[in-house]
Amino acid sequence: MVRRVRRLLVAVAGTVMATVCALALAGPSAAHAAAPKPAVAGVDITGDQLDEPLRLRADTHPAEVTTVIDQVDWLGRTGQPRGPQAADLGPKYTVVVLAGDVPKNTYDLYPLAKGGPRIYRPAKQPDRSKTLAGWFFGRLNMSETLRAAGVPLERQFDTISGGVGGGQRVIPGDSLAPGQDLDATMNELQRLLLLNAGVMVVITVGLAGIALLVRRRTR
Repeated sequence: MVRRVRRLLVAVAGTVMATVCALALAGPSAAHAAAPKPAVAGVDITGDQLDEPLRLRADTHPAEVTTVIDQVDWLGRTGQPRGPQAADLGPKYTVVVLAGDVPKNTYDLYPLAKGGPRIYRPAKQPDRSKTLAGWFFGRLNMSETLRAAGVPLERQFDTISGGVGGGQRVIPGDSLAPGQDLDATMNELQRLLLLNAGVMVVITVGLAGIALLVRRRTR
């Protein structure tokens, strides 16, 4: 009798652990299964000292398009309602992101603003999507990114010379992101709480089943 109860306990415990592992693995998979972002076809840049827009396309200037998009694709849902004084902003460059041949998003970049680069996202977007207007601190390499894309800006000496044709950034690129999407963070926290609740339910049901079986066997 005792051996049967032990075997039953081991079997139920194994089932519970397998269910917990399945839930843990299913969570990240569901998060990564989100709909992919539409492909970016290119960017148009207008602004100070640009007689004509810079029209960069992913098929001809993939590196430049990628680095320019990297300046704005991390912005959260809300930014600061007020930015610096107009006199402290410096030259303005408007970046329009294209999906196919259709303008999708627009941003105003101020690479030489006092206190660090700034980004302004207007509430009115070309694709008529609903968003909140706001100011954001930009990446520290904004000026060099725009200069490499063709914007007439003076070189910013934010690299350490590593010889002819070489160099190393003072600040690693991964550390230049000043913020994360608050909505994504909250969604991840909610998913984690739901996962923990599911695990607790499975464990509770398993223990209740074990207690009931033990009670019946010991009568």
